[in-house]
Amino acid sequence: MTQLDAHQDHSAREVNVHSPRRTLIASSRISVPFCLSKSKQPSCLKERGGLDTSCILVWLKEQGYDVITYLANIGQDEDFQAAQKKAESLGAKKANAVYEDRYLLGTAIARPCIARRQVEIARREGAQFVSHGATGKGNDQIRFELTCYALYPEVKIIAPWRIPEFYNRFKGRKDLMEYAQKHGIPVPVTPRAPWSMDANLMHISYESGILENPKSHAPADLYLMTKNPEDSPSTPDVLEIEFKNGVPMKVINEKEGKTKQTPLEIFSYLNEIGGKHGVGRIDIVENRFIGMKSRGIYETPGGTVLLEAHLDIETFTMDKEVRRIKQGLGIKFSELIYNGFWYSPECDFVRHCIAKSQENVEGKVQLSVFKGQVYILGRESPKSLYNEELVSMDVQGDYDPCDASGFIRINAVRLREHNRLQGFSDTKH
Repeated sequence: MTQLDAHQDHSAREVNVHSPRRTLIASSRISVPFCLSKSKQPSCLKERGGLDTSCILVWLKEQGYDVITYLANIGQDEDFQAAQKKAESLGAKKANAVYEDRYLLGTAIARPCIARRQVEIARREGAQFVSHGATGKGNDQIRFELTCYALYPEVKIIAPWRIPEFYNRFKGRKDLMEYAQKHGIPVPVTPRAPWSMDANLMHISYESGILENPKSHAPADLYLMTKNPEDSPSTPDVLEIEFKNGVPMKVINEKEGKTKQTPLEIFSYLNEIGGKHGVGRIDIVENRFIGMKSRGIYETPGGTVLLEAHLDIETFTMDKEVRRIKQGLGIKFSELIYNGFWYSPECDFVRHCIAKSQENVEGKVQLSVFKGQVYILGRESPKSLYNEELVSMDVQGDYDPCDASGFIRINAVRLREHNRLQGFSDTKH
């Protein structure tokens, strides 16, 4: 087996893949996992090809680590061939729920996927260390590392942005750019985009830079997945989404004569339709797990369309009390994902409970996507709990209105007692 181990001239040579200090770095578009080893210890790094990660890769090599990188394909718009060539030129070994009511967790849910693969590669390549380029102030460092420890308990983690030797040397983008220039690291300079961005199949997130001022408006050219709703088409797209066990199985656009049935096709198509109509933009201040608040701007067009459709068919088919419990579990589930506990026993338990709740969530939802909004038009299901005759104002059916009197009186007991107590308290003052 061979690996690329670059010196200052970035030349490649063959080394022992089972050497003691190998590190794996893995990466999506933004954060970069590595597998490392030192002198040559293999280390695994996730490689995204950004400024931070590219500099970290060379810096780790300066520390004596043999760096393996992998590029995680999580549906982002990425030039994978270019990223692979870049990683090799730098001495890389091998390339490869709703939080706080609004955030659909597009970034958070991708992290355990990336870290799990990083661990698999680290084990396969005999790397004792893994590394990433996540900031010491953010959530991603927690998400990556908790996943790594859950799946590879004996692993050692190198987080350069928590190492004084690294963060004192690189105090900002200017220092990183100078380092990149000195070492011949090919990094695109994008002065027109003074913010960080993370992309995958589900969404794009934007933060930092000029967005750190919470009252500054996002520039119009920031958004890449969605049109401005004001500039979106003047004709809606009408879709039918079919669910089984809570999972979308089919999307039909009769007007265009299109049907999508595989998960990837469905999500990609809903991203296209939602993006065309400006659906799925949010600008929020959220609470990071580490204790600080941060501003994030997110585009999740397909996820937003699916969420609205799923909420509708769920209400239509799910028992009231089951749904109430499931809503609470959904909040807990979103917190666990956001905070990095995907591989925790409690998250496994919650996932099983939610899966159980979806057994009867089956049917079709008709909706309109138009000018930044999703409008539900209708729904149908073979497992519906909706009884048209029972609820009708024109047909009595099996319901006796007289029964409501006793129901109301029973529910009024505690309200009357509360009033009595309040009246007793008032007479004492």
